[in-house]
Amino acid sequence: MERLMQYVWQHRLLLHTDMVTVDGRKVAILDPGQLNTGSGPDFFNAKVSIGGDLWAGDVEIHVRASDWHRHGHDGDRAYDSVILHVVDRDDTEIRRHDGQTIPQMVMKCAPEFHSRYHDLVDRADIDLPCAAELAAIPPLYLTDWITALAYERVYDKVDRVNAILESTVGDWEQTCYVTLARALGFGINGEPMQRLATAVPLHFLRKHSDSLLSLEALLFGQGQLLDTAPAADPYVARLVQEHKFYAHKFGLRPLQPLGWKMGRMRPGNFPHRRVAMLAAVVAGGFRLLNRIVGLTDTDEAVRMFSSAPSGYWERHYTFGAEAPGTLGGLSRGSAESLVINVVVPLMVAYGHSRGDEDLVQRAMSMLQDLPAERNAIISMFERAGLKSRDAFASQALIQLRRSYCETRKCLYCRLGHRMLAARARRD
Repeated sequence: MERLMQYVWQHRLLLHTDMVTVDGRKVAILDPGQLNTGSGPDFFNAKVSIGGDLWAGDVEIHVRASDWHRHGHDGDRAYDSVILHVVDRDDTEIRRHDGQTIPQMVMKCAPEFHSRYHDLVDRADIDLPCAAELAAIPPLYLTDWITALAYERVYDKVDRVNAILESTVGDWEQTCYVTLARALGFGINGEPMQRLATAVPLHFLRKHSDSLLSLEALLFGQGQLLDTAPAADPYVARLVQEHKFYAHKFGLRPLQPLGWKMGRMRPGNFPHRRVAMLAAVVAGGFRLLNRIVGLTDTDEAVRMFSSAPSGYWERHYTFGAEAPGTLGGLSRGSAESLVINVVVPLMVAYGHSRGDEDLVQRAMSMLQDLPAERNAIISMFERAGLKSRDAFASQALIQLRRSYCETRKCLYCRLGHRMLAARARRD
């Protein structure tokens, strides 16, 4: 409730006819001040007119006026600068530590505002309660928000790349390898894939990059995927033997359980094939970063991830029984997903580190060249009239859903703000 009241004050959504202090003096907001997310009053450096007199200082907001005493503000000199106390319920008079009375105002909004706020927030993580109103959003306003969301999503991924880069002490190749491993988990197994790639680093695998069998043995063995593999399978037996050799030679220790997920999953998404793909990329030498930063064509980027696994994995989804026929590589959609989640953030992060703005713009252009993703989130927005023309737009809508709807941050969504502001200002 207090956060909602802060939002109303910050964006001046109060009905002007109701802006009076409890003792009848008219209040006008000249400057709501700066929202304070730390200790001290809620808004710093506000300017308000109270009864025709100009006041400059801080504003404190509470649900009940008595919260002033409950929170100990009456004895805290940091609150001596408060010029106005804004409350939902006026249940007591409040004073500074020296006994001086502080002007107090009851916050009133249009009656529909509070109910609409709860309509949105209470269901935002379940469905799309604003769906009926989205069609009325002006196209230019919507385009601006989509653009901001797309960049926000890309830079969230760039932050993850930079965090990996910091943990590898500036090793861009290892960062690229871990980023690829995480993306090959395609969400559900992203964390286990990243943990495996971190525990079996690229500099170690490079010593054995001339042998695909050795790479697979190290990754499958350390990833504990050999533990439940059928021992009667000749290829499994070779991997187990190879892993035992390296474990003894280099003193490799078992990792903590990685938490692989396989339930309710298509066989093509089993972690075994993803680990095999990671081993195949490392085989012969890992040069992915150089290829990525040199990309000028989106189709070329997609083709980088389109090759099919070889050898054992041509006919297997996992260890054991063979598939009915020869298995292909990643689908076009999966390869495009790797461009979105590996190529684009790496290009942007690397471009910023080198001051290469052209590389950053090439990366963002790739999102506009790729088709929109197809998933439940995109379908939800399409039913509400928001269609994605390309991956730039679909990434924006995924960001909107994940970072605003599901976290119930309707107050911080530009669309939610527009809808709530319209309700608050209705007399």
